[in-house]
Amino acid sequence: MNLIIPMAGRGSRLRPHTLTVPKPLVSVAGKPIVQRLVEDLAAMTPRRFDNIAFIIGDFGPQVEEDLLKLADSLGAKGHIRHQDTPLGTAHAVWCAQEFLEGETVVAFADTLFRADFNLDDGSDGHLFVKRIEDPRQFGVVVLNAEGVITEYAEKPEVPVSDLAMIGIYHFKDAAGLKREIGQLIENGEQKGGEYQLPDALRALTEQGVKFVPGEVNAWMDCGNRKVTVETNGRVLEFMGKDAKVHPGATVENCQILPPCEILPGAVLRESVIGPRVTVGSGTVIVRSNIQDSLIGEHTHIEGAYLHGAMIGSHAKVKRTAGDLSLGDFSEIQ
Repeated sequence: MNLIIPMAGRGSRLRPHTLTVPKPLVSVAGKPIVQRLVEDLAAMTPRRFDNIAFIIGDFGPQVEEDLLKLADSLGAKGHIRHQDTPLGTAHAVWCAQEFLEGETVVAFADTLFRADFNLDDGSDGHLFVKRIEDPRQFGVVVLNAEGVITEYAEKPEVPVSDLAMIGIYHFKDAAGLKREIGQLIENGEQKGGEYQLPDALRALTEQGVKFVPGEVNAWMDCGNRKVTVETNGRVLEFMGKDAKVHPGATVENCQILPPCEILPGAVLRESVIGPRVTVGSGTVIVRSNIQDSLIGEHTHIEGAYLHGAMIGSHAKVKRTAGDLSLGDFSEIQ
């Protein structure tokens, strides 16, 4: 089975945190988003991945090496493919076209989820969806009476369904998807200057391919700062007792309210930390109160009251309160 991970997006909605780090490499609960996604998929999927293809931008050789090691750690062969121009979701998948054959999972690396990954029903594939209150900012699917997907709508102003696609797709045989994406690109069928994956899915559905919705128990978006902080908290809650103060962290005269992930090398003094806080390696926090926040590595925080904050690495925060959003190598006091 193949796994394709498109992750070349610019992550503009998560700025300033993506000015120095690609969005899929932003850490949530102590691990990069893409690592959590791939490990979660490997744990949930009943069959082993043989190939994992990462579709990236110009992320540098160290990132490529780390991604290949991630695939190897899961018993798969890793592959790096580049999407040099942002031409849409279908084009991103097309960059790994040689892996669009046989059983394939496509997972966009800006979301984490928990699901019943039962892939052995009588359908041709699964599009994982989540019911949401306001579907106007999402692509949604419409089902018939038998629970089979019949229609697709992109950000409908008048809601036709509350089943939002979360960016995780399973195909029993991806050869048809390869054919339809190829035709989109050959014919130049773009919307807003991009080749859209739902257009290929729609063509397959019209040809009689039977897709059904995959059941999602939890969908944790990482699209912007607010939801990324919320996702950090939810992942810590899922981790439960595994979220902890790690050996090598220093804690003096502090109250730690779980769940928290305090990584090795962190130094906490005279502070209240938690619940739902991640503190990166080498970060120093003194005389502060921090709740529901995501703190990077080698950052110094002193005299701060933070709630719902996202602080990058190598930053400095002094005598500040609120739901702060501060990028890497930045300072506020």
